[in-house]
Amino acid sequence: MGYERGIWSKWHAAFPTELICWVAALVFLYVSGGHNPHFTLCPLENAGFDWCPGCGLGRSIGLFMHGEVVASFHMHWLGIPAFFIIVHRIYTLLINEYNNRLIDQNHEQPQYIDDH
Repeated sequence: MGYERGIWSKWHAAFPTELICWVAALVFLYVSGGHNPHFTLCPLENAGFDWCPGCGLGRSIGLFMHGEVVASFHMHWLGIPAFFIIVHRIYTLLINEYNNRLIDQNHEQPQYIDDH
């Protein structure tokens, strides 16, 4: 009913999903500030376990983005390296996205008019 698979696949291929997810995650962690321990996505903590190797990582990143380096390190020692890894990934995705769009613009097929 008017749905073309080609249009969806072109739009989906051109949409930088991973880039948007990483940026949204950092924005969410910045807005949360790292001082809100009442909400968690951790399945182990939600299941009632007291210890999880990743718990505090998001709050650590949020604290680091607010300039609270010592508190960030005490929350989770991998928060600061994780922040820089995520920022590097965002940078890499931005560069790839820019280069792909540049290549697409430079290699567009010319439009020919058919006189038949």
